[in-house]
Amino acid sequence: MSELNGIKDLITNNHADEAIKELDQFIASNPDVGDEAFFLRGNAYRKLGNWQMALNNYLLAIEINPESPAVEARRMLMDIMEFYHKDMYNQ
Repeated sequence: MSELNGIKDLITNNHADEAIKELDQFIASNPDVGDEAFFLRGNAYRKLGNWQMALNNYLLAIEINPESPAVEARRMLMDIMEFYHKDMYNQ
């Protein structure tokens, strides 16, 4: 989808806020949206440091497609969160 390619470019070029707005509109206007839109929105939230919203969107993508790239993205994000969480105890 060319619309999603433009959104990928926004995320890559550090315009995550704008990408999220466009993805919100895209998802709202496409009731049968695939996993890619949620995966991309998860990536945009991750770029902003909003890990909870990133995880939520990765989980939505995985519900739609259990083989989504969101599976790996979620695993990596959980690894990061567990590392930081454990590190908090070492201060």
